[in-house]
Amino acid sequence: MIRMLHKMGIRSHHAYMAGTASIGLAFASWVMSTTAERAGLDRADRWGIFVGEWAPTFYALGVALRLEEMQSRPEEMREMETGRTESEMFDRASSGMTQRSHTGV
Repeated sequence: MIRMLHKMGIRSHHAYMAGTASIGLAFASWVMSTTAERAGLDRADRWGIFVGEWAPTFYALGVALRLEEMQSRPEEMREMETGRTESEMFDRASSGMTQRSHTGV
């Protein structure tokens, strides 16, 4: 399922944003339910808790999507860590270029 979501273009940051938005939505639905409905505080609490349960689900999906992103693009993750592409690292190594420190000269 996670791979299918990833192929559809849904990324981890989308799930994180949805989780954060659901926290605000839970609070807003609780406030609106207490003021707009005459059902009482119990129903408002249940409605707020129901919507509030979405946040952990979205955050868990975000983590799973992030793992999928890292697994499907290991070269891009390596570039992010080192700041250089694999071809740049290979070119420097094959050309004999090394970084030397001239501090003692």
